[in-house]
Amino acid sequence: MRTAVFPGSFDPLTLGHFDIVERAAPLFDRIIIAIGQNSKKNYMFSLEQRMEFIKKTFADFPNVTVDHFEGLTIDYCRSKNVNFILRGLRNPADFEFEKAIAQTNRTLTHENKIETIFLLTSAGKSFISSSIVREIISFGGEYEILVPEAVRVKI
Repeated sequence: MRTAVFPGSFDPLTLGHFDIVERAAPLFDRIIIAIGQNSKKNYMFSLEQRMEFIKKTFADFPNVTVDHFEGLTIDYCRSKNVNFILRGLRNPADFEFEKAIAQTNRTLTHENKIETIFLLTSAGKSFISSSIVREIISFGGEYEILVPEAVRVKI
C-alpha cells in the first residue's frame, strides 16, 4: 500500500493545502495529514479545531485521514510504516528549504529511505500561506476566500 504523510501545522488549513491533497489523492492509496505539534509554538487554532477543519474538509476523500504527532516527521513516518512524505511547493524559496529537509530525512533514514514527493501548488493558490491567513484574521480581514469552507468559522 502506497501511503504518504502530509505533515504541517495547518494553522489554519488553506486552499493551498487543499490543492495539494486533492491532486495527490489519486496518486496514493492513503494520505495521512499529520499535524505536527511543537510545545514552543503558539497556535491560533487548537489542535482539536485544526483536526476538525481537516476532517470536515476531506470528508469526501475516503483515502485521506488526519492524525497528529510530536517530534521528527521521519520518526512519525517510521511509526506508521510510511515511506513517502508529501510536500507542496509555492515558490523557489520553498524549494530550497524543502530540498534541504528532504535530503536530511533521506540521510537520517539510512537503509529504509523515506522519499519526499513534491507537488507544485496551482498558480492561483501559490501565494496563500497559513501565516498570511493568520495575519489577515488578526486584523479582521476577508480570510474566508483563502480557506476551505470548514475553516470559515466565526472569529
